[in-house]
Amino acid sequence: MNDLLLDVPQPFDFHECLVFLRRSEQEVLHVTTDKVVQKLMRIGERLILVELQGEQDHIRILFPVDDVSDTETESIEREVRDWLDLDCDLTPFEAMGAEDELLAPLIEAHRGLRMIGFPNLFEALTWAIIGQQITLSFAYTIKRRFVERYGERRVVEGRTYWTFPRAERIALLEPEVLRELQFSRRKAEYVIDIAREITGGTLSKSALQSQSSSDIRQRLLSIRGVGAWTADYVLMKCFQDASAFPVADVGLHQAIQHQLGTPKKPTIEEVKRYGERWQGWEGYATFYLWRSLYGDV
Repeated sequence: MNDLLLDVPQPFDFHECLVFLRRSEQEVLHVTTDKVVQKLMRIGERLILVELQGEQDHIRILFPVDDVSDTETESIEREVRDWLDLDCDLTPFEAMGAEDELLAPLIEAHRGLRMIGFPNLFEALTWAIIGQQITLSFAYTIKRRFVERYGERRVVEGRTYWTFPRAERIALLEPEVLRELQFSRRKAEYVIDIAREITGGTLSKSALQSQSSSDIRQRLLSIRGVGAWTADYVLMKCFQDASAFPVADVGLHQAIQHQLGTPKKPTIEEVKRYGERWQGWEGYATFYLWRSLYGDV
């Protein structure tokens, strides 16, 4: 099979998703232009290059250099749906947001943007831990080094495509080798511990998915190095929990201040009060507010 046509629910805007995906020049896990995104996916034991193109009510998934079986196609479709949150009905979010002073202009400007995430739990946790208490730019630098050192790659027509490092490989490391990439000692320990839990079978996305959001959050909080912000971020971006709310997020506070045009950032209590208005959609509200912090790229 050379391509697959994927139905997408409305509202959906492929261009808005591309803008999000190319917001950093240091991103190494996908290659994005103003029309397509290419991503190397591990499906079973194969590395398959996938290209997504937006059409009016569809996404066309192409396989530029691979013959793909029906079983592999099903896995890729699931991965794309998870990655772009295509199974979420955004109609209630839009109805709620239309009455909200902060969200209404963002929904109008970026209608159809999806909460793009991380289908892989190890990637989601690792990225969240890397990003703790450092700038986004530096986090991308560390992630790029990590991927290029320990990820798998495939070269197609002179371009190198990467996959995120497998937990099985990172579980074999000691913290000192990650320190060479400018991980802090603690973060190196946290990431390796998580890799060992996943490899050992005591932590898995599939097992957690059968639980309630509150139970997933408690399990995440039990992991060394995972605090409230990290747990809520992973709930948003890996488990597609539209109600997850990283209430202390610095970017969220900056975005609210920017939207209100006030000289001071909101307090935690003020952010919580906004969250009461967004009940059930706190994660999407946060994601759209983050979107306000970067322009079209």
